[in-house]
Amino acid sequence: MISFVVFSLKRAWQGFWRNALMSIAATATMVLMLMLLAGFWILRTGLQAGLDYTESKVEVVADLNDNTKLDEVQAITARLMEMPEVDSVHYVSEDEALAEYRASLAEQGEEDLTKYLDSNPLHASIEVKLVDASVFGNVVESLRAEPGVQKVKEQQSTVDSLLTITNVLSTAGTVVLLVIAFIVLFIIVNTIRLAVVARAEEIEIMRLVGASDAFIRWPFVFEGAMVGLLGAALTLGLLFIAADPISRFMIGFFAVLPLTFGNLARDLIVLVAGAGLGLGILGSWVSVRTYLIK
Repeated sequence: MISFVVFSLKRAWQGFWRNALMSIAATATMVLMLMLLAGFWILRTGLQAGLDYTESKVEVVADLNDNTKLDEVQAITARLMEMPEVDSVHYVSEDEALAEYRASLAEQGEEDLTKYLDSNPLHASIEVKLVDASVFGNVVESLRAEPGVQKVKEQQSTVDSLLTITNVLSTAGTVVLLVIAFIVLFIIVNTIRLAVVARAEEIEIMRLVGASDAFIRWPFVFEGAMVGLLGAALTLGLLFIAADPISRFMIGFFAVLPLTFGNLARDLIVLVAGAGLGLGILGSWVSVRTYLIK
C-alpha cells in the first residue's frame, strides 16, 4: 500500500511538470478563485459581526410610572431575571436618563433645552437585554402586565429588519460560495481532463497490460491535490502579504462599531486550504472517472 502511494506521488509529480503549462494555468486559476472566496469570506465576516453587534443592542425598554417605588422596581427586575429569554436587566433612574440625554445632545452638538424646564421630563425605565433578539414576546407581555409600567418599547421593526438582513446575507453567502466552488471545480475538471487526453496513449497502453483503474486514477488525483495545495499556499501567502491593508480596511470600514471578528485568520486558513485541496481532488477524480468509463 505504501509503495503504491509513493509510486502514485512520483507519477503525479512527473505529470505535474510534464504538463507544466496546464498545471500553472490550473494553479493560477485556483489562486484567483480562492482569493475571490477569501475576499468574500472576509467581507461576510465583517458584515456578520456588525449584525451581531447591532442585534446585541436590541432591547426592550419599559418606562415606569412616576410613583413606582424602588422595591417595586426590584421585584419587577427579579421576575424578569427568572425568564429564560432575558439576558440582563438594567434600571435607569430619572436623573440617569436625563444625564444620558444631555450627554447625547452634547455629542451631537445640539443645544440642551431641558435646562429651561422646571422639572425632569424623562421617566425612570427598565432596559431588558435579550438572549435572542427575535424572542421578545413573553418579555413584552410580562412588562405590560406590571402595574408600575407605563409604556413598553419593543423595537419590533428593528428586530424584523435585522432578521431579514441576516437571512438575506446568509442565503446570498451560501449561493455565492456554491457558485465559486462550481466555477473552480469546472476549471479544474477541464484542466485535468486535458492532461488525461494528452496522456491518452500512455493510459491506453497501461490498460492493455492489465493496469487497474485505481492504478491509473490515483496519480491524477494526487496531481489535482498538488494543484489545490499549491494554489492554497500561494493564496495564503498573498493574504499574509495583504494582511495589514486588509486589517486597516476592516477597522476603517466598521470604525463606528466596536466589533470583534473572532478567529478570522484561522477560519481563512481552514477555508482556503480545505477548498483548494478538496476541489483539486474532486476535480481530478471526476475528470479521470469520466475518461475511464468510456
